[in-house]
Amino acid sequence: MNQPAPVWVVAGPPGAGKSTVADLLLAALEPAPALLDKDTIYGPFVAAVLASAGRPPGEREGPWYDEHVKVHEYAGMTATAREIRAHGCPVLLSGPFTGQIHDAHRWQSWVAELGGGTVHLVWVRSDEATLRRRLTARGLPRDAAKLAEFERFCASMRLGTEPAAPHHVVDNRLTAAAPLGEQVAALAGAGPG
Repeated sequence: MNQPAPVWVVAGPPGAGKSTVADLLLAALEPAPALLDKDTIYGPFVAAVLASAGRPPGEREGPWYDEHVKVHEYAGMTATAREIRAHGCPVLLSGPFTGQIHDAHRWQSWVAELGGGTVHLVWVRSDEATLRRRLTARGLPRDAAKLAEFERFCASMRLGTEPAAPHHVVDNRLTAAAPLGEQVAALAGAGPG
């Protein structure tokens, strides 16, 4: 049986810089993977689901969201990635994936759901000061609830805890020692890891 094409998972909290890291990786990898960004794929759909359920428009975390929305977002992204990879095209998934990356058993199960083979996890490191600054600066309505309960949001994102799954780290904190472009270039050149 042929191995599926590689998949890159760019994970981290909202506001950490996943989209920037994904863009840099897409420019550096050859062939360029197909990008599956959670917010691009599901943003308008999630807004409609929240409105029809009478939920707050900025809700993107919590038990109700996880049960009624997130589980379907991630299942759809996983099935789509598996199908694309099976046809020989590499994929780059961008989303928080907090539950998947912080539980080694759940990670292994997810890798199998993605079709197995080579799965690179790129964790975008952030901290409270960086997240608050970036979420405030981007000014998106979906970030209002995060900022209103910022400490709880940061705790749920497990900011200070590295993933339990094998991973590469890209430090995108305001205090990062190396520029983001240099880190991603080194990562793209390193290949499997």
